[in-house]
Amino acid sequence: MKQILPILAAVLLAACSVTAGSDSVALDNTTKGWGFRKMSPRPEFTAEQTAEMEEYGCLYMGAEGEKSLYLTFDEGYENGYTAGILDVLKEKRVPAAFFVTGPYLREQRELVGRMLAEGHIVGNHSVNHPSLPDLTAEEVERELYGLDLMLYDGFGCHMKYLRPPRGEYSSAVLKTVADMGYVPVFWSAAYVDWKTDAQQGAAHAVESIVPQLHDGAVILLHAVSSDNASAMGEIIDRARALGYEFKSLDEYK
Repeated sequence: MKQILPILAAVLLAACSVTAGSDSVALDNTTKGWGFRKMSPRPEFTAEQTAEMEEYGCLYMGAEGEKSLYLTFDEGYENGYTAGILDVLKEKRVPAAFFVTGPYLREQRELVGRMLAEGHIVGNHSVNHPSLPDLTAEEVERELYGLDLMLYDGFGCHMKYLRPPRGEYSSAVLKTVADMGYVPVFWSAAYVDWKTDAQQGAAHAVESIVPQLHDGAVILLHAVSSDNASAMGEIIDRARALGYEFKSLDEYK
């Protein structure tokens, strides 16, 4: 299989640049940054955001009335905390999605293998973490299919979900991604946790995340955060005490 993958990649990328790229050219490629208004009991999104998310099948916030939470992590690089996070998720029987980049997949094969073996989703965060609207449709395809083929080469499985790097997207990007067969995943709960030199302790992580929980919350965390790693067990326990259930993105509704 490894011997034919370079040929498969070339054929696949050549084909997709014809199918996915052509219809996306006419769409608006203005860069949009994902964001929302924090409200109680649930965040507020604009009508434009909601319409676009629905048109392209994006996941960003599940149904109201469903006490479900969807835990996701972005993995641009390893900072020594993912194994501990996986330990807690295994102990608590919580599924999660880990969105990885090319360098992460190359350098952390053992951790990626563990994610898959323990029932977690490994999602697509692109090979090089560019802002996708800065790329042509063909370049977007190479970033995403390239990472997908790396996962297939190493583990024999493909990626289903995509998180746009930096949370930046456009109508054209969403169309290209949808044509490629990926499900874009955004979020409805997050906080500034990626600044490794500005960690404030486990209690800060708990008090930053728990008040944001709401029906159908898609939670974005970064596994480079020591705060998140040390707080993970308490975050899960507090969420469950509030009546929430952690579910896989495959169960999203």
